[in-house]
Amino acid sequence: MSLKPLDPQEINEKLYKHRGIHAALQGIDSLLDEDYLHYRTQGFIAVSDILSAAEVLASSDAIERIIFDPDTQAKVQFTKPQRELKDDTERELAVRKVYEFVGHDEQLRAMAYHPNILSVVEKLLGGKAKLVQDMALLKPPTGGGEKPWHQDMAYGPLAFHQAVVGVWIALDAAGLDNGCMHVIPRSQMSGAVPHYAVRDWQLCDEAVPVERDVAVPLAPGGALFFHGLLFHGTPNNTSDKRRRALQFHYALETSDKMSPQEYKRVFTNELTGAEC
Repeated sequence: MSLKPLDPQEINEKLYKHRGIHAALQGIDSLLDEDYLHYRTQGFIAVSDILSAAEVLASSDAIERIIFDPDTQAKVQFTKPQRELKDDTERELAVRKVYEFVGHDEQLRAMAYHPNILSVVEKLLGGKAKLVQDMALLKPPTGGGEKPWHQDMAYGPLAFHQAVVGVWIALDAAGLDNGCMHVIPRSQMSGAVPHYAVRDWQLCDEAVPVERDVAVPLAPGGALFFHGLLFHGTPNNTSDKRRRALQFHYALETSDKMSPQEYKRVFTNELTGAEC
């Protein structure tokens, strides 16, 4: 007999009952060697004021332009068919993701190559970085869905032989009530873990040590830098506030992609037949 699916509130209570809160460091100039060591051991660091208030506003406006531009060359992912959307408000609330915009929008391209971001990323990578993914992730009020626990390198475009660095930048205040990032410290040390198509392409819920969950609330302009194998996820937004974020991924300029065969071996259950 199949179990009844959990509703959004049950998912939040069961899978995102954080045991701690990670406070962002105060600006890029505050970063010390010990903070980079925290990244190498724990798998993440958060830093405030990576983007200025003006850059946050301009980036938010750029995302909105893309959403309402019928001729945009960027890609927009909706949660329902566009023919069902009656007006601009419904259209905006139905957008889950905007992506592949760096080649088409000057403002967002500048954010992807922002010197504050690259200076931290290249120190974390230990060499010259190349941008390998760009997107904006949107959680509308009272309906922004969960992004289940996962490792970013389990997604094909990010499956490199050397670890990528993810950068998640809050454009709205991201708090405990509207879907801030949650992480499992040190989980990157587990290596690549099989993912399954359940609510998304995700880790098995039972495989995530949620008793170690740490929430990372961020003010607008703050950023979370995280290892590509770190377990992380965001709960449903059940608040009346929206939550928008930019997310970029960077790899070492010299890093090569995994072969399809290697990807299947480390990130899927094809060789074992194990079920979630």
